Amino acid sequence: MSTPSVGITFPTDDRMSVVEFGAFAEEHGAESLWFSEHTHIPVSRESSFPGGKPLAPMYLRFPDPFVSLAAIAATTSRIRLGTGLCLLAQHDPITTAKAVATLDNVSGGRVLFGVGAGWNDEELRNHGTDPKQKFAVLTERADAIRTIWTQEEPEFQGRFVSFPPIWSYPKPLQRPHPPILLAGDGPKAPTRALEHGDGWITNHAVNDPQVILERINDVRERAAAAGRDFPITLFASPLDRDLLRAYVEAGVSRFVFSLRPTPHDEPEFDRLRRAIDEVGEAAG
Repeated sequence: MSTPSVGITFPTDDRMSVVEFGAFAEEHGAESLWFSEHTHIPVSRESSFPGGKPLAPMYLRFPDPFVSLAAIAATTSRIRLGTGLCLLAQHDPITTAKAVATLDNVSGGRVLFGVGAGWNDEELRNHGTDPKQKFAVLTERADAIRTIWTQEEPEFQGRFVSFPPIWSYPKPLQRPHPPILLAGDGPKAPTRALEHGDGWITNHAVNDPQVILERINDVRERAAAAGRDFPITLFASPLDRDLLRAYVEAGVSRFVFSLRPTPHDEPEFDRLRRAIDEVGEAAG
């Protein structure tokens, strides 16, 4: 059994700088660093936070993921750079394709393109997206971006994305393109990821572990039947060796832990080291 990789997430603008956060992650052995995204949080909202919990203050303070990852790309050499998540239902696919392809080039091919629809209906409406159509918008934009990345004169005709043949450069450095990892925690999320993505991101904090394990087993069986390598990334990973072992045995290939270190924050450094050790022992 191979040892899954370990990533970290949740840098915000009120802790260490994004460049320091990137250096922290690389120096302390993380395989990947993930930037979440909310372009804004509407002051008045009816949308409930996933899991029914109060909205954590850090959700007001996410820096722009593409600018931040580009800065980190220039000051690191190894760590993979993930959007976790790019809320693609709020983005133009043509400009997003160029931004991610450019980031992949300046980073030397280190991008992991995690995408999701988002839970905040008011935020989606502010970007002109009908929340009732968010998953259809998400998957169509993901398909359009893949088309732009892999064709010299891409064109796309869909319900929400439509353009005649265009030229768009640079193309990503990774071939055929950076992995598009579709995130979601509802019962249809694994199927969406299989049909439109190169991997699935799910969240330990949102569902009961047994539900997650059943879905992982199902999606891996379907991917294997299709002859596909289909990595599964678990966000909000628990520091619990038994649970980690169950997820490893089910086939999780990457665990992403939530850290929010400040400069010289030894407890958070120790927490990352412990996470790496726990994953290694669970896989051993």
